[in-house]
Amino acid sequence: MKPTLLVLAAGMGSRYGGVKQIDAVGQNNECLLDFATYDAKKCGFGKVIYVIRKDIEKDFRERLFDRVARNFNAEYVFQGKDSLLDDEEIKLSAQREKPWGTIHAVLCAEEKIHEPFAVINSDDYYGREAFKTLGNYLSGIKNTSTEHAMVGYVLGNTISKSGSVSRGVCSVENGYLKSIVEHTKISYKGDGIVSEVDGADLLLTGKEWVSMNLFGFSPKAFEEFHVYWDNFKATSLTEPKTEALLPVAASNIVKHGKGTIKFFISPEKWFGMTYPEDRENVKKEIAGKISDGYYPRHIWEK
Repeated sequence: MKPTLLVLAAGMGSRYGGVKQIDAVGQNNECLLDFATYDAKKCGFGKVIYVIRKDIEKDFRERLFDRVARNFNAEYVFQGKDSLLDDEEIKLSAQREKPWGTIHAVLCAEEKIHEPFAVINSDDYYGREAFKTLGNYLSGIKNTSTEHAMVGYVLGNTISKSGSVSRGVCSVENGYLKSIVEHTKISYKGDGIVSEVDGADLLLTGKEWVSMNLFGFSPKAFEEFHVYWDNFKATSLTEPKTEALLPVAASNIVKHGKGTIKFFISPEKWFGMTYPEDRENVKKEIAGKISDGYYPRHIWEK
């Protein structure tokens, strides 16, 4: 059974200042997502599902989806602020302006997923080897498996020079994830890397393993995702900015003894679309990979 790629592409892009998911960075106006989808298809994934906002549907189709769908089995679902909430919960969250985070996005796609699946962000570049690693792993597990997986990256390879980033710092033992601690403001400071925690700077080495939201799950993981989401709703529906995060839900699988997460590693250097200043660097990196023959000049048939 070929695994599915689930792409979380409903973010608001507040730091970027626009809809970065579909911003053109390739030589033929491809988005960063074109290249991730191409890599996944090349590495044995059988389908891609994008989670998007309803208000970007028209642009999303014109600038990405329609050309992908001509070349690959592709679908999309919507994530909105009121998705997966009942009438009473919608009333409680009336002050909320944006969706509820990455685990909420994953759950919005649950009905479309019937096989092991990988999850990625829409604005990060992961590298083909990571897709190959997860694709091979997911192809070998059953829908009922409690043995999930992720690909971790070296922190120092994932920092933006344009500003702070959010990363989940991972604790790993014998090739398996022990825990993930979310750090929401990691940045360069002088010659070092720091995480701002409760107003103070925590010095990091840059050699830590971090989550970039590149996970692989069997559908069995949805059971624990629902537990986390239900607990989140019970405490946070009145919060205007709190988010339900996939790395926390994934870590809970291990924490609650509901499964394991095999920890694969990637030496790939990250680039992505966090800030407006990142766009030119992404274009340069993609152009270099085309020049080196890593990608063809036209990755899709017309």
